[in-house]
Amino acid sequence: MEKQRLDKWLFFSRAVKSRTLAQKLIETGAIRVNSERTDRSDHKVGPGDVLTMTVHTRLLVWRILDPGTRRGPAPEAALLYEDLSPAPLPRDAAPAVHAERAPGSGRPTKKERRDTDRLQGDED
Repeated sequence: MEKQRLDKWLFFSRAVKSRTLAQKLIETGAIRVNSERTDRSDHKVGPGDVLTMTVHTRLLVWRILDPGTRRGPAPEAALLYEDLSPAPLPRDAAPAVHAERAPGSGRPTKKERRDTDRLQGDED
C-alpha cells in the first residue's frame, strides 16, 4: 500500500487548485484524517484513509481509494476517492443569513432624523 503526502493527494484529487492552497487549508486545521485533526501537509495518506474537510463552506467526507500519480481531468480525479459526504441541506432548511429585525428598530429615516434635529434645536 503506497502512501502519499496529504497536500499532494488533495491537489491530485482536485479538492483544491494548487498544492500551495492545499498546504494553507491543512495548516488551518480544516482537515481530519481518520477523525484526527492534522496541520501537517507532509502527513502520509493512503488507500482506506478517510478525510473529513470543509472546503468552501461544504462538508466533504472522502475515503481514499488510490494515491494517484498526476493531476488529471476531473473524471480521472473522481476515481481517487469515494464520496461519503452527507447530503447538503435544502435551501428552505438552511439557516437565515440575516438576523430578523423588528420594524422600526433599524436606522432612522430621513424624516425621523429631521424630527430629532428639530427637537434638539439644530435646525439649519
